Amino acid sequence: MKRNYNRRELLLNTASLASLSLLPGASLSAALIETPRQTSGPFYPTRIPLDSDNNLVDVEGSESPAEGQVTHIFGRLLDTSGRPIRNAQIEIWQCDAFGFYHHPRDRGGVADANFQGFGRTLVDSSGGYRFRTIRPVAYPGRTPHIHVRVLGIGFESFTTQMYVAGEAENDNDFILNRVRNRKARDSIIVPLEAAPEIESGALAGNFDIVLGLSPTM
Repeated sequence: MKRNYNRRELLLNTASLASLSLLPGASLSAALIETPRQTSGPFYPTRIPLDSDNNLVDVEGSESPAEGQVTHIFGRLLDTSGRPIRNAQIEIWQCDAFGFYHHPRDRGGVADANFQGFGRTLVDSSGGYRFRTIRPVAYPGRTPHIHVRVLGIGFESFTTQMYVAGEAENDNDFILNRVRNRKARDSIIVPLEAAPEIESGALAGNFDIVLGLSPTM
């Protein structure tokens, strides 16, 4: 059976968002660093799966969860003044725990059928979003990463990638290191920390996405 977020998890995620995204004394007048745009890569789904919600670990109809360490990714979609961008959808896609994408152009191998591979969610009234997925793993030639796409009313779709802090491969990843501005590069590298208060054995990370536009009302 598909596992849904329960009320306790939602409240904990909301509390985490408030503590990590809205720092005490933060000034909305100080411009935030824009999240750098990055390539979507070759493995955006050719067909959106029937189960494409924000829980990628449990696939509808599957008796077993995905392989890999459960990881909660959450954050806010903001403009450079720190105001929420509403009426937007966020998509993520990534390879499974064995390094395979659910995509016909990926190299030979069998992707984990218990991993959704792609998910989407709408931001809430504060610009908040959340996903339950697995800790990203390295793909041949790439450091661990998650692809992220933002779609909304009144602005062009935006794609970036989220990376994991502390990965040795980060230093040599050719896509990550195309971002020459150090602060911008740091903004897409996210620490993943143990989060037993959300789920036993799980990790969690906060990834705010900052777009250089006025908020969509």
